[in-house]
Amino acid sequence: MTKYLILAATLLLAACGENPVQVLPTDSLEASRIKFFNFGVNAPGVNFYAGNVKMTAILSATGSEATTGVTYGSVGNGGAYSQIAPGNYTLTGKIAATTDKDLAIASIPTAIADGKLYSLYLSGFYNTTTKSSDGFVVEDAYSPQIDYSAAQVRLVHAIANANALTLYRRPSADTTAAWVVIGGPVSYKGAGTFTDVPMGVYDLAARYTDSTTSKIVRTGVTLSGGRVYTIGARGDITITSTTATNRPFLDNTTNR
Repeated sequence: MTKYLILAATLLLAACGENPVQVLPTDSLEASRIKFFNFGVNAPGVNFYAGNVKMTAILSATGSEATTGVTYGSVGNGGAYSQIAPGNYTLTGKIAATTDKDLAIASIPTAIADGKLYSLYLSGFYNTTTKSSDGFVVEDAYSPQIDYSAAQVRLVHAIANANALTLYRRPSADTTAAWVVIGGPVSYKGAGTFTDVPMGVYDLAARYTDSTTSKIVRTGVTLSGGRVYTIGARGDITITSTTATNRPFLDNTTNR
């Protein structure tokens, strides 16, 4: 009984506010769930919708919905999964700003299966003329078994102008160590298989399949035992600056 009271309270809180995030009807706390990422280079901040139901929003200091939305490089709802009932949806990212308010810049037809987890990505490059972005959905099919000596890790590829990428790791404390592959090659709009990695602190790199040169590197990434991580490749692969917002980057998000 307690868990259903908690769910009822959650639904009540979600219904509050001037322009609320709504929770799609679910029969239990074990419903399907989804995360929302804005990885579309130069894309405006957006709110994400499933059909006409708003799934993400950000409150301002006044208590009203902020017009920033989920900005580039960010994940909605603080990185948490949102509950969603099984079914067929058109998932959209709609502009949060006052100008072009609620204009959909990406629409992704998606079938949500009962009890499964998903992630939606705005990806590629935002087209300022058509006011559109690429987008795709992947299933987050990690093992429910928990091994506290290892993490489960996969790569998601959201860089439109990059070839297939393979994820590598090496201990951060030993820069002379050999790079070890995590999973196989992943093409644009694709997701690799979750792979066990011994817990530790690593440097991560993404390379083209026919190269020994790292196209993207991120150092000092902690992978904790029993956790599940998605490494998301985003940005513009041609950028060489180490500080530019749209540089190629390996995002690290916890799935569990």
